[in-house]
Amino acid sequence: MVDADRTFVIVGGGLAGAKAAETLRSEGFNGRVILIGDEREHPYERPPLSKGFLAGKEERDSVFVHEPAWYAQNDIELHLGQIVTTIDRGAKTVRLGDGTVIQYDRLLLATGAEPRRLDIPGTDLAGVHHLRRLAHSERLKHVLKALGRDNGHLVISGAGWIGLEVAAAARGYGAEVTVVEPEATPLHNVIGPELGQLFADLHAEHGVRFHFGVRLTEIVGQDGMVLAARTDDGEEHPAHDVLAAIGAAPRTSLAENAGLAMADRAHGGGIAVDASLRTSDPDIFAAGDVAAVHHPLLGTRLRVEHWANALNGGPAAARAKLDQDVSYDRVPYFFSDQYDLGLEYSGWAPPGSYDQVVIRGDTGKREFIAFWLKERRVLAGMNVNVWDVTEPIQALIRGGAQVDTEALADPAVALGSLAP
Repeated sequence: MVDADRTFVIVGGGLAGAKAAETLRSEGFNGRVILIGDEREHPYERPPLSKGFLAGKEERDSVFVHEPAWYAQNDIELHLGQIVTTIDRGAKTVRLGDGTVIQYDRLLLATGAEPRRLDIPGTDLAGVHHLRRLAHSERLKHVLKALGRDNGHLVISGAGWIGLEVAAAARGYGAEVTVVEPEATPLHNVIGPELGQLFADLHAEHGVRFHFGVRLTEIVGQDGMVLAARTDDGEEHPAHDVLAAIGAAPRTSLAENAGLAMADRAHGGGIAVDASLRTSDPDIFAAGDVAAVHHPLLGTRLRVEHWANALNGGPAAARAKLDQDVSYDRVPYFFSDQYDLGLEYSGWAPPGSYDQVVIRGDTGKREFIAFWLKERRVLAGMNVNVWDVTEPIQALIRGGAQVDTEALADPAVALGSLAP
């Protein structure tokens, strides 16, 4: 029986919001739980949109967090296809786009992020794509199949994780692919130049063409359709479709308009939250891509746009809403699949934060672990086609102790023996 005296509202119908709702019930909360999502789809996970589902290896139904019937069975009130237009913190209400006003006792913002747009001529053409939502992935999947069938060309702006995963899927369908990237290597802002070339080589072996050190300046079309993409060095690349994969921006306008504190751009923007995922309003929490957490382990404010952060952050925020003692100090984690290469990355080591990269294994065979270190302390680790090592890698990061780099590089030395 639901106790209508207390109402917890969740704004955001993605993984973080769905897992928060699940956790509220599993932790014994018997008040009203209202989940509001601006898509008509039930909450789903995003990794398949650029991986298995896009590549045709997973069915559509596999992306959903719960079966549709689960929400009614657990007394989760769904408002799908609805936007929240305003938060009235004084009255503790949210207003929906259809005018409905909902009272809350505690509120969770899990509004996610949205793809950054190309600010160049030609982005209004029919063949220009972004990838964030299930509908985007479904459309792009049909496009890639058609390009493969007709020997068509896809130009991707951005050699980050999304750009590379879509490139791999496109080549799987037989499409011609050109990736345009302003940095000198793929994934520069995540893994630096030391490992970026490995991914350039991987994709080149599968027929992807790269154009580094340039940006798109114009998408050329005729009769509303894409014909080519031009770069700032004067080159023109044939294209039937263009994907903008230049990152994502946190969806903060609702929180900003409500007067909640924001993180600065140096920390990735987003809604500023403490280690318990509480915002500057004690009755409002934030989780997932939109939340910039003061991270107890890393000692900095950090906004993470990955599946594991939504998976774990939603439940952590739900427990904090229930006044449980929460300190969200998860080691950042993500994974990627490209062709026959699978990887997991743990930690946080942007370019400039480390002074050494140590390799354990064989990069030539693409079976290795890379470690990013600062003063012999492990900041991050990436295992490539090497499995069941996430736990010891994260233990090294958490331990924060100086390590013997020769032992770290030696596959004969157990990783677990190096952690303090």
